[in-house]
Amino acid sequence: MNIWTFEHEEDLSSTGAGIIASLLQSKPRAVLGLATGSSPVGIYRHLTDMHQRGLVSFAQASTVNLDEYVGLPEGHPESYRTFMNHHLFQHVDIQPANTHVPDGNAADLEAECAAYDRLIDEIGPVDLQLLGIGHNGHIGFNEPGPSLVGGTHVVELVEQTRQANARFFPSIDEVPAQAVTMGVASILKARQILLVARGADKAEIIHRALTGPITTECPASLLQCHPNVVVLLDREAGGLLR
Repeated sequence: MNIWTFEHEEDLSSTGAGIIASLLQSKPRAVLGLATGSSPVGIYRHLTDMHQRGLVSFAQASTVNLDEYVGLPEGHPESYRTFMNHHLFQHVDIQPANTHVPDGNAADLEAECAAYDRLIDEIGPVDLQLLGIGHNGHIGFNEPGPSLVGGTHVVELVEQTRQANARFFPSIDEVPAQAVTMGVASILKARQILLVARGADKAEIIHRALTGPITTECPASLLQCHPNVVVLLDREAGGLLR
């Protein structure tokens, strides 16, 4: 793993954006695996700025998002489709038809999961997968457990995850109990993985994921098996690695 630690959040975000922009400059038809949450927001802001300055184009690129809540109405402010539109898609020249997010309102969720896997196989492999990490080590919404599902699937969100995401909703009762998520096997098929974490509250799980045993009880630890992982941390998140 190539682990970079930054004193300033802006440097972390600009570096992440630079890695993605360099890929698009060398491979305009790249397939990007994208993530939501607070970790990638600064990266998307820098990418938007780079696009507006004419430094990068998304016109030929395709994207696949990691996950989506189950049951949020279309256009809900906390859906991950809305998040991506707000933070990136509507600010750059990407073709809307080339942006893909699982449908958490599909009438048949199992069929939606199978269709999403077929989509990834058809347009992939993913050239770069952007990831955050949950406090319990989840990547995407792959929660810790005795085993993990390889492909896209419906997951029951554990209480710790729902509590962590409750800050985005009026109350914990409004946080969905389920999500559709890419499986760990799908994530690990990406040619390159870019893991981003910020804050002292992520220090323990970062240390466990990057230096501890490889186990499904910490899904992010499986990234140790991947041949091309770049990790971007702020000083607080990387504090236990020194």
